[in-house]
Amino acid sequence: MMFSLEGKTALVTGASGGIGSSIAYALAKQGARLALSGSNADKLRAFREQLNSEFGHDHVEITCDLSNAKQVEELIPATVDTLGSMNILVNNAGITRDNLAMRMKDEEWDDVIRINLEASFRLMRASARPMMKAKGGRIISITSVVGHTGNPGQMNYTAAKGGLTAMSKSLAQELASRNITVNCVAPGFIRTAMTDALNDDQKGAINSRIPMGRMGEGEEIAAAVAYLASDEAAYVTGQTLHVNGGMAMMG
Repeated sequence: MMFSLEGKTALVTGASGGIGSSIAYALAKQGARLALSGSNADKLRAFREQLNSEFGHDHVEITCDLSNAKQVEELIPATVDTLGSMNILVNNAGITRDNLAMRMKDEEWDDVIRINLEASFRLMRASARPMMKAKGGRIISITSVVGHTGNPGQMNYTAAKGGLTAMSKSLAQELASRNITVNCVAPGFIRTAMTDALNDDQKGAINSRIPMGRMGEGEEIAAAVAYLASDEAAYVTGQTLHVNGGMAMMG
């Protein structure tokens, strides 16, 4: 089967969230065995049980607070201990703390950079060795269209996402000769619990900016991740796959 992940192991952060659970579901469906990481233990456990009953493979969950450097540093060793290896890392967890620049508090800047950028750096740094040992690997980070276009009220978030993109290109160059690829998937507006809460006018305003006239689905992000995680994507590295319905067409 093309894009099969049979025999592969993967860590997905933010795995109980909207996009994260879609990614985890797609990787499990392709045959990967997963370590699901997130901050909500109950949601993680329920999701793990769902994946186990649907796909088997004995997936595991590892609760982790990504704002805690010590916990972040323990996440990759815990994954390798539990799964026996780690072939795929998906940096998906992220938070927003939106505010106009003049009103943005230091904590709002610090929290977003710590979770969206610094935790990803720590996980990428820690995953290099186990992936080298496994003679290859896949590092995939979920960025955002706004990391490329900018967005008012999101200096912290766009800085983190733009930083994650640039960081991925640097690591891609360091690890390319070791058969480890490092790529990003940049979602546009994706339908989640957060966007479902918007009123019809707000949804209409967003959809009018998207040539396809609709928001994307979590599964559409997950499919891009599953492709980049596969053996077939071995010659793709340092790239961003934009999945945004044509909202921003990047060269």
